[in-house]
Amino acid sequence: MDPIRFQTHPSRYRHWRLTIDGGPVARLAMDVQEHAGLNAETPLKLNSYDLGVDIELADTVQRLRFSNPEVRAVILTSAKDRVFCAGANIFMLGASSHAFKVNFCKFTNETRLAIEDSSAESGLRWLAAVNGACAGGGYELALACDEILLVDDGSSAVSLPEVPLLGVLPGTGGLTRVVDKRMVRRDLADVFSTLGEGVKGKRAMEWGLVDRLAPSSRFAAAVDERARALAEGAPRRGVGTGAGRGIVLPDLEARYSPAGAEYRYVSLKIDAARRTGSLTVRGPEAAAPRDSDALRSDGAATWALRAFRELDDALLELRFNHLTTAVVALRTEGDGQAVLAHDEAMERLAAGGDWLAAEVLALQKRVLKRLDLTARTFFALIEPGSCFAGSLLELAFAADRSYMKNDPEAAPHVAVGAASAGRLPMSNGLTRLQTRFLGAPHRAVAAAAARGQALDPDAALAAGLVTFAPDDIDWDEEVRVAVEERASLSPDALTGMEANLRFAGPETMETKIFGRLSAWQNWIFTRPNATGEKGALTMYGKPERAVFDFRRT
Repeated sequence: MDPIRFQTHPSRYRHWRLTIDGGPVARLAMDVQEHAGLNAETPLKLNSYDLGVDIELADTVQRLRFSNPEVRAVILTSAKDRVFCAGANIFMLGASSHAFKVNFCKFTNETRLAIEDSSAESGLRWLAAVNGACAGGGYELALACDEILLVDDGSSAVSLPEVPLLGVLPGTGGLTRVVDKRMVRRDLADVFSTLGEGVKGKRAMEWGLVDRLAPSSRFAAAVDERARALAEGAPRRGVGTGAGRGIVLPDLEARYSPAGAEYRYVSLKIDAARRTGSLTVRGPEAAAPRDSDALRSDGAATWALRAFRELDDALLELRFNHLTTAVVALRTEGDGQAVLAHDEAMERLAAGGDWLAAEVLALQKRVLKRLDLTARTFFALIEPGSCFAGSLLELAFAADRSYMKNDPEAAPHVAVGAASAGRLPMSNGLTRLQTRFLGAPHRAVAAAAARGQALDPDAALAAGLVTFAPDDIDWDEEVRVAVEERASLSPDALTGMEANLRFAGPETMETKIFGRLSAWQNWIFTRPNATGEKGALTMYGKPERAVFDFRRT
């Protein structure tokens, strides 16, 4: 398969129509072009989607937040008659590798979480205007919205048919959102999830699967009325300090190659022979923006935004295009005090009501979550010249281990900043410091209280902020052995181990979704009942029936 790229622009969209008339309501219509998928041989019928469709959706959500602060409500609907979305394209899934299936499911769910995050963080309300059949991933897309309005035409239904038809699960959070978000009764959810034809009309509303119904004759009017009401009840964006129009998000001008990717502030380097990689983030070169006018002048070029957009793209490049990379060294380069200054500027401006600074912080949160959820071993290497401070120290806290070089000639330093105090929580709802010190919360409090202090290797080790602090004599050998040992272990076992260890503490809807995705989908997608020669996913669309091994395990 050719490398997959994740940068796009509305001018290059093939599958979505975004309409903004200057008012508070935008309309986003799904219009999947059947023969414009990533694989031209797999037709995307009935608004079924592949990864390319979701890449455009993810881009749209981000642009609405940064470029269109006047929008307070989004109507998510279909441009096709009598079909909202048939979900992920089954033939695409059936022909894909196991690794692609799981990474695809993970990315699509991160996109749905981005929709939910835009509502929680930015007050951007989403209305799913379901104007036809809504199945599988299509219903999961509707579930990500704040409200679902279903056309009551006697035939349109919502459904999660994966279990009865495909022998797999609604893999991007469908089951979890039904019971955890919409709080549908367990017995009703059980019936719903085993009905291939789904549930429609009055019953769908009574069971809590949708919020509102409207007959075909009033559907368009009902959608517009409800969208306006949602917009009126939503907080206004783009007002107060830094009011005005949004900013343009240009392409990142990345240079991709089989050996990685190079950006202005981020470098991804892959050693395919050793199955290792290095992901380096460079600190800011310019001074932090003094006020909202300066932030808008910098726009998308401001370090706090551009560096994290580049990091996000590099993580997706790593996930999809470098599957055999086992261990990735996280590095930073630059001035830690400059990082802290940029973090402080974003915090100060956001606290003062600057919506753009708040969006930058929200993006950083989403990117760091993407790092938490990436199935690779990450070792943070803190060396002389590093700038693991503030938001970049979160990279070390997200890593599975951290090594800090205790070099008496040029000792590196780390510094906790405002970024670790709560603005950048993990999927478990805790900060990375709180998760790190789950059994000793006073140590998290003490670390946060040392905000801005530059800690040398001995102090960082004593504070529990790093795992090891080898001296300069042992550094090269200790790091080499650790990386080689890790790369020799089973990747399946490591994926399961890391996913279990990274999210200590309370369980949330997000941790449930990704825990189940990592465990259940990894397992179910490889079982003969789903993907074997006679498995349900393999046999879908063929005249023969699936053959199951009926032993429960």
